[in-house]
Amino acid sequence: MPQILEFPERHYIGVRATITMTTFGIVADRIGELIGRLAARGAAPAGAPFLRYESIDMPGDRLVVQAGVPVAEPMEGEDDVFAATLPAGRYVTVSHHGHPDGLFEVIDAMLKWAEKEGLTWDMTSEGGVEHWGCRLELYNTNPAVEPDMNNWDTDLQFRLA
Repeated sequence: MPQILEFPERHYIGVRATITMTTFGIVADRIGELIGRLAARGAAPAGAPFLRYESIDMPGDRLVVQAGVPVAEPMEGEDDVFAATLPAGRYVTVSHHGHPDGLFEVIDAMLKWAEKEGLTWDMTSEGGVEHWGCRLELYNTNPAVEPDMNNWDTDLQFRLA
């Protein structure tokens, strides 16, 4: 069952890519590199790594997605790695245990629940393209510790307007 939680601003480092539904690896596979960059600076992640969806164009199969790793204190970016902040605010959250392929159904149910509740997303739609203020998938399971994707835990956090 979805919940509405209030989150403060959260600092992170990230990378951005324009991908398709079949090329998620271009951005998602860089999470390990981001964690490695933190380790090289003597820092550890301050929470679960995530994917942040900036824009979703399903008809055109084009998504602008960030891979991010939370940090305790703001950091400088380097190369194509940038430093940024997730906006504070009210977020609809839901947890999913299982293969990431199951997220489509969880997201669909969450969107329908929010519509039924009369909630408004921090999102604008233009020409069939959704532009999200903050739409996150947080990956709570370390694949090196639990390689079976059916045992992964993922949290969704979508910001409300």
